[in-house]
Amino acid sequence: MSVQILEHEGRPAFALMPIEEYERLLAALEDAHDAAAIEEFYRRLVAGEEETFPAEVADKLLAGENPVRVLRSYRGMTLQQVADACGVTNAHISQIELGKRSMSTDLLKKMATALRTDAELLL
Repeated sequence: MSVQILEHEGRPAFALMPIEEYERLLAALEDAHDAAAIEEFYRRLVAGEEETFPAEVADKLLAGENPVRVLRSYRGMTLQQVADACGVTNAHISQIELGKRSMSTDLLKKMATALRTDAELLL
């Protein structure tokens, strides 16, 4: 690597290098960051801190199906079971699943707990 160090007041202040070497350095840093993120994900997965879903569940979520409905079905829960866990009516849950009603922050937290998932996945 051909790097030129520029000084200011007798101390190294800047490193000057060809753009190709800079771009290779950035790519290597991105690869290292990605590898660290993957390693952390697997660590959390092995520790039981992450959950995976079958491809059919992921496909439904990626296709834009309502995450409450998808996860409720995946968990084998009825509308009434989710409603009871959240302190609302099953009609309320049905309206959320149909996109006719949104969730308050409080209900979102209760829904995430009932469906054993992160609230972000339900948004």
